[in-house]
Amino acid sequence: MPSPHLQYMRKCLSIAEQSPPRPTNFRVGALLLSRKEGNLTTEDDEILSTGYTMELAGNTHAEQCCLSNFASVHSTPAERIAEVLPDVPGRKLILYVTMEPCGKRLSGNLPCAKRIVQTRAGGRRGIQKVYFGVKEPGTFVGQSEGCQMLTEAGIEWELVQGLEREILSVATAGHENREDEVRAALEGIETNLDDVSDEERQRQQQIPRNPKKRMMEVNLSI
Repeated sequence: MPSPHLQYMRKCLSIAEQSPPRPTNFRVGALLLSRKEGNLTTEDDEILSTGYTMELAGNTHAEQCCLSNFASVHSTPAERIAEVLPDVPGRKLILYVTMEPCGKRLSGNLPCAKRIVQTRAGGRRGIQKVYFGVKEPGTFVGQSEGCQMLTEAGIEWELVQGLEREILSVATAGHENREDEVRAALEGIETNLDDVSDEERQRQQQIPRNPKKRMMEVNLSI
């Protein structure tokens, strides 16, 4: 059973490639969906919206465009998106994005992490979990603050490992020191098996295992 998180991260990566390369932006892709609670597969998922960096006018980020696109379809201002997001019993809203949502913006625009938090305005459940493929590099704003903001708002987040190089290569297209940026970011990534979430561990336990491999493990333990 392939990881649904990697599947969606690849979709987000494909979306990110639609973003124009710029020296002052990361090319990022985002995807908002509704998922049945407790479901570790994608069978019942419903994709609600997508977005990529600079898809909309101005210096817009992927998460911003994704949420604005959904609000626009429902003829609602982006800042009031919480009013039109679905809140269905037994389902939850999940955001996939190639890079950690920003917690600070030099332009003065509202950071993406705060936009995600706004989906819970008025006591609504809003977006309940965010999956991303890499932490935000410190190229533009220094130490990232997005995850901290999400945690403080009670929104779960999880780093999905496995596509770091691809995500960073797409994100930094158009940057003058692209190769150095990617290299530095990859050097800062440490793969730790303890970081695997309970959800992912449950998914792996459901994968049918090779009987011969089980036999080998038994023999090795004797």
